Amino acid sequence: MNRLVIKMKIWWGYLLLGIVACTSHPTITEAPLIPLPNLVKEGEGKFTLGDDTQILIQENNKELQRMGNYLVNLVRPSTGFELEIVPYDTTRKSGFISLELESDPKLGDEGYRLEIKPEFISLSANTPAGIFHGIQTIRQLLPNNIESKGWFWTSWEIPSGLIVDKPEYAYRGTMLDVARHFFEKEELKRYIDILALYKINFLHLHLTDDQGWRIEVKSWPKLTLIGGSTEVGGGVGGFYTQNEYKEIVQYALERYITIVPEIDMPGHTHAALASYPELNCDGKARENYTKTQVGFSSLCLTEEITYQFVDDVVREISAITPGPYIHIGGDEAHATELGDYILFIEQVQDAVNSYGKNMIGWDEVAQAALRPESLVQFWSNPENAKLGADQGVKIIMSPAWKTYLDMQYDSTTHLGLHWAGFIELDSAYLWEPSELIEGIGKDEIIGVEAPLWTETITNMDELEYMVFPRLLGIAEVGWTRNEKRNWGEYRKRLKKHLNRLEALEVDYYSSNLLKK
Repeated sequence: MNRLVIKMKIWWGYLLLGIVACTSHPTITEAPLIPLPNLVKEGEGKFTLGDDTQILIQENNKELQRMGNYLVNLVRPSTGFELEIVPYDTTRKSGFISLELESDPKLGDEGYRLEIKPEFISLSANTPAGIFHGIQTIRQLLPNNIESKGWFWTSWEIPSGLIVDKPEYAYRGTMLDVARHFFEKEELKRYIDILALYKINFLHLHLTDDQGWRIEVKSWPKLTLIGGSTEVGGGVGGFYTQNEYKEIVQYALERYITIVPEIDMPGHTHAALASYPELNCDGKARENYTKTQVGFSSLCLTEEITYQFVDDVVREISAITPGPYIHIGGDEAHATELGDYILFIEQVQDAVNSYGKNMIGWDEVAQAALRPESLVQFWSNPENAKLGADQGVKIIMSPAWKTYLDMQYDSTTHLGLHWAGFIELDSAYLWEPSELIEGIGKDEIIGVEAPLWTETITNMDELEYMVFPRLLGIAEVGWTRNEKRNWGEYRKRLKKHLNRLEALEVDYYSSNLLKK
């Protein structure tokens, strides 16, 4: 068989695959958008993306130029189109996607207005973040294989209509524990790209724990030399240099995701105690720890060197973190006396504030005197959440029995734990943050976060299996108004949406709830 015949067979194979895999949505209301927008109205006809489509932006706006480039790079691999970015032209009537900043109080800081007609697409928002979220909606309205890394032949159609949308909560996050098992920089970038699709805007990195220290601190180099050298099970571990961390932070910022670094203390500190003997009250360094039991470690809170250590770490991490928050952990400090714990948390809060950041801590930190700018992350004890709310502190809702992505789906799940219960897709979706704790309503809540602890998670395939599609439901809890959310409708939408996860090559959990 000659080469021309072989090439023709390959071309026709791609053509057939593209036709089968890239079927567009009949109408905009039938598109399986996640999270569900607040307002969707059908229009007539479809807009067809083509090689001659232009992106119109307001002149001399660097952020809109960057958003235009993002859209160009998003569609290029699968379509082969090299879309042109040109200045906004009010005389243009067709063949364009316009990105425009406006002033509409109804849209808030992250909302957007998306109008799709057969002739053009108009996307407007108050901020570049809103434009970015609107682009993610355009992305989901395009055929699924817009996510493909390779070229597909198809008609790239987007159904006409109007979407007006904004988030219910300002903070919509997920947490990744890179301390128990380490994940490389490029793996985090892939994860960030997927998170952006679902309008998640905070990624909390659990950088230190008993089993590993994952961020370079130049004034205390042994933290990574010794503390970063292992992980659960005795693997080689790893860490991010400050330059690598800054690269991750910048990559996330370009997708309007804020990195929240966590340095857990005074407990969960064994990796630090193994690195520096002076952080132990007996002056003796500990052996590296590779098991999963917790609650036994503590910094020595009676020694001045401990507070110098804390200040140095907070100073260096703050300097390379443009976001407003430093997470200081504070959970499961069972080896620390309560009085000492409270004084320590208050001193750490001072340190965080002194470097221009606000403190976040797990709900135990609410036992200390907190400033209104701090945040309490509820995970276990409702009374702690109430203590925080009573001090005027906003709450991040991360109830372990609803949002912990390391919990098994059911008794047959081969990964994860179940100390907080099994969390199937319906359980992760069927809850309302403002109704979870009596006395804590929407005004006291800044948002939601879904943590993934990695005692049993060792690679990206396992991560994706535990996170997806469960995180999509929690993302919708954070974005979509409660009265618009319905499990039965969401289940149908999610079932259709799985094709996009497959196009993204996400190794998701195939729930029996979606097979009915």
